Amino acid sequence: MKGRVGLPSLAVSTAARRVDVALLSSMAAAMVVLLCMTNRGYGFHRDELATLDDARHLAWGYVAYPPITPFFGWLSLHLFGESLPGFRFFAALAVAAGTIMTGSMARRLGGGRAAQLLASGATIYFGLAAGSLMQYVAFDYLCWILVCYFFILLLQSNDPRWWMAIGGAIGLGMLTKYSMLFCVAGLAAAFIVARRWRDLTSRWFWLGILFSLVIFLPNLIWQIQNGFISLEFLRHIHERDIRIGRTRDFLPDQLKITLFAFPLALAGLCFFFFTRDGRRFRAIGFIYLVPLVLFVIARGRGYYLAPAYPILYAGGSVLLERWLANWRGAGAIAGWSLLSVALCANIALVLAWVMPLAPINTAWGKKALQTNEDLAEEIGWPELVETVAGIRDSIPADERSRLGILVGNYGEGGAINLYGPRFDLPAAIGGVNSFWARGYGDPPPATLIVVGLSREFLERNFESCQLAGHVHNREGVLNEETSEHPDIFVCRGLRPSWPEFWKAFRRYG
Repeated sequence: MKGRVGLPSLAVSTAARRVDVALLSSMAAAMVVLLCMTNRGYGFHRDELATLDDARHLAWGYVAYPPITPFFGWLSLHLFGESLPGFRFFAALAVAAGTIMTGSMARRLGGGRAAQLLASGATIYFGLAAGSLMQYVAFDYLCWILVCYFFILLLQSNDPRWWMAIGGAIGLGMLTKYSMLFCVAGLAAAFIVARRWRDLTSRWFWLGILFSLVIFLPNLIWQIQNGFISLEFLRHIHERDIRIGRTRDFLPDQLKITLFAFPLALAGLCFFFFTRDGRRFRAIGFIYLVPLVLFVIARGRGYYLAPAYPILYAGGSVLLERWLANWRGAGAIAGWSLLSVALCANIALVLAWVMPLAPINTAWGKKALQTNEDLAEEIGWPELVETVAGIRDSIPADERSRLGILVGNYGEGGAINLYGPRFDLPAAIGGVNSFWARGYGDPPPATLIVVGLSREFLERNFESCQLAGHVHNREGVLNEETSEHPDIFVCRGLRPSWPEFWKAFRRYG
């Protein structure tokens, strides 16, 4: 009889959960649709051109990043061709999945429907920004969220089998971005705070560690075979970022990546560290605090900590839901309205200033380009390739059989390799990141069209170099190509041998 009494309650609970999942899924689906509609934008970003080019050379590792992002680039090329929204589709899918998982974390922390929707809504601001480009940021973001979610399930159930899921998320995270190690450091602190010592005697804990290592092993082998080249790359990039001031504003940048959701993140810290309801999950707060401290010490860039905020949004949403439940009438309506307005303002701002919606030469477009410099790096790549093709056509026919295109950065190389085939241009050669490993061809070129390198460098290395053209774009937008190295040269007579030149030409960027 008691079992029968419980059935209606169970049925209501199951039905309510299905509605919650449907609402979160609808929100995520709306994000994907919005990103697919707006990701037709200005063009490929220079970083995307590098990823796209690496996607045509599948490997277990690359100089600038592990293999997950190029793999999804390869998959998108096979599914959607060279479509810009298609190329960005899996990044959009990753951030949308993160939105669903954040709402699910709020539920696991004890939140009702309002808390789940609030937590998920808070992720849309950064999610739209991350999903608007095909970069490792979106996949790294999802992997951190999965680690947090599975750790919540571990704390709730005390079932050590969840270490397998945690290990899987860590392994995939390491195949996405090596900063997953900062998440692991936070998880280790959480393990200690939660006093999970009994897990050390469970085979599932050690199997979880083994699982993460097995997933990461192919990339580790690649690093060993390539002399841990990514460590040299990361050292160089980190020194550059410090030198040019990109790490100077790490703490203020936390406001930029949360905006009006920052109070919700603070509420999350309060939930984990200062409330009775959050006490059993207190250890999770260290998955945010430890990376925060480590990034400050290591002088990381502001957005590195972005994947740690969804767990705070989840905890903060539970706290605010319970707090507002004590209010009545107009007070509760005002509270929820204020939260909704704050999150809608975040979405409006990311649409206005981060995503490529504004016509370029309007007042709005110019302001967006000033606010988000990445937008300018999506402009002008087809024109650059057209200019190079025109220069090629001006070179005597008998020289074109041994013509090469030498580039100074991966954006130029990726653009030549993407748009060049329609002009029958040869593949680009360059010394930056993974381009260097692909060499200069056999036989090496005798005449070179050179993009992105200074006249001084070329005159030191070639017998003759003539200015042949300039980089431009139809919109007249100033970006790295048009302002920092706009000159295009035709060079002949390499002074050192090609092996000597190539050995010295390796660079990171």
